Amino acid sequence: MNVAPAHFASVDRLIALPFAADQGTALVSPATVGWTRAKTIRLVTADAPFGLELGGRLGPIDVEYETYGILSEGKDNVVFVAHALSGDAHAAGWDTNAQDTGRLWRARKPGWWDAIIGPGKAIDTERFFVICPNVLGSCYGTTGPSSIDEASGAPFGLRFPKVTIGDWAELHARLLDALGIERLYAVVGGSVGGQQALEMALRFPERVERTLVMAAGARLSAQGLSFNAVGRTCILNDPNFANGDYYGKDPPAAGLASARMLAHITYLSDEGMQQKFGRRLEAGTSAPGGGFGVEFAVEGYLAHQGKRFVERFDANSYLYLTRAMDYYDASVWGGGDVTEACRRIQARVLVVSFDSDWLCPPESGRDLALALIKSGKKVTYANLSSRFGHDSFLLEPETVASIVNGFLSN
Repeated sequence: MNVAPAHFASVDRLIALPFAADQGTALVSPATVGWTRAKTIRLVTADAPFGLELGGRLGPIDVEYETYGILSEGKDNVVFVAHALSGDAHAAGWDTNAQDTGRLWRARKPGWWDAIIGPGKAIDTERFFVICPNVLGSCYGTTGPSSIDEASGAPFGLRFPKVTIGDWAELHARLLDALGIERLYAVVGGSVGGQQALEMALRFPERVERTLVMAAGARLSAQGLSFNAVGRTCILNDPNFANGDYYGKDPPAAGLASARMLAHITYLSDEGMQQKFGRRLEAGTSAPGGGFGVEFAVEGYLAHQGKRFVERFDANSYLYLTRAMDYYDASVWGGGDVTEACRRIQARVLVVSFDSDWLCPPESGRDLALALIKSGKKVTYANLSSRFGHDSFLLEPETVASIVNGFLSN
């Protein structure tokens, strides 16, 4: 595949954006979708509950989603973007309701893939109609453990049923149905979003023309399972966890922060951490003193990441979403054989891995690509060099934009 360079809008399309709450100056971008407003739709009612893969039924279910661009008359220009574990539907632009919904971090920065989605960008909103929905079990507008159980009048907590990536795909297919969209030009996702992109191509082969899987494979490795297990243990052993019924009380902040600190290490790489921190001491620390607090700069960075995460995420959702990531195994579509499973796919597929990724190492992407080749599918595999580890699909905007643009243009 010839990868075309990403193209960006000229500077004459400057759009003034909201004042950042912590900056006091207007933010400006040369190419942006501008103000965005999340939509919420009730896709499942209480009297017709949604059947889940692992058993049980759930209803009602609301789904939060955002859209950018204009849907073509033939509804054939739709790009579906699947977010990662702690992501949400706000993939681009600036959230109009950030303060009203209490999601203040959205007021400080644009959507999580704003570098890729927008007018003239790799996922060009002057050409494509982009949909990004929040997943079932999250805490960002779609029904999840922190939602009110209408039967009891209290948050679900751990009474929320277990969910899978297959459930996400089924629910999002209902969203597409509700919007009158029969076929997707492309499904794009990174990390657990990459797993969902693959699942949608397997589950709905006739509805997907292109699938881009980044920093993900057919299933999580034993090492990936282990990282998730330790993170969940941190939460479950927090004295404030209260068997998941901590709403309205002190949350399991220490456990969730520790889980995030561990996960954040897996999102980075040894090279990246060495370049950014090395063994540099934390500001204000003149020499290691033998204590157990923050002394090295990398410790301060991880503590900051944990603190910020507690401010914006729910511990129960973390348990449910990491389990969904663990459970995913594309080979079930082929009786345990990934190659046989891939025979279902009708889409063109691009698999992208990053050479410094610990959580989903390059072998995972390469093995998926080989299975697609063996099954006779149109597939391109790229292992990109980056010092940013698993998060490279978020932190290498120029490289990622180029390969995404090339895939969507051919």
